[in-house]
Amino acid sequence: MLTAGNVSDVKAAPALLERAGRVRYLLADKGYDADRLRRSLRDAGATPVIPGRRNRKRPIRYDQQRYRARHLIENAFCRLKDFRRVATRYDKLAVNFLSTVALAVAVAFWL
Repeated sequence: MLTAGNVSDVKAAPALLERAGRVRYLLADKGYDADRLRRSLRDAGATPVIPGRRNRKRPIRYDQQRYRARHLIENAFCRLKDFRRVATRYDKLAVNFLSTVALAVAVAFWL
């Protein structure tokens, strides 16, 4: 799913979760810290593993051990951004950009 560059992560989360299907845990960074998202995850039977932002009045408890595995996700995005065309998004059309990402994924992780 491709969103505009100025769309916050938490606004795109419901659509992404709908496409993902049933999940047991959601590992995400502080950009996904929202009470509404946490509530919807718990209602769906998932456990949010999202640290709270600094400006929260009440600290959020989360599974820090499980959160450490999130670096694998960041490593995957970093590896994709090694491809200059993906990192700078030369393509104007979303279809072309997603095709470029698919090719980069095939080269980076399959070959």
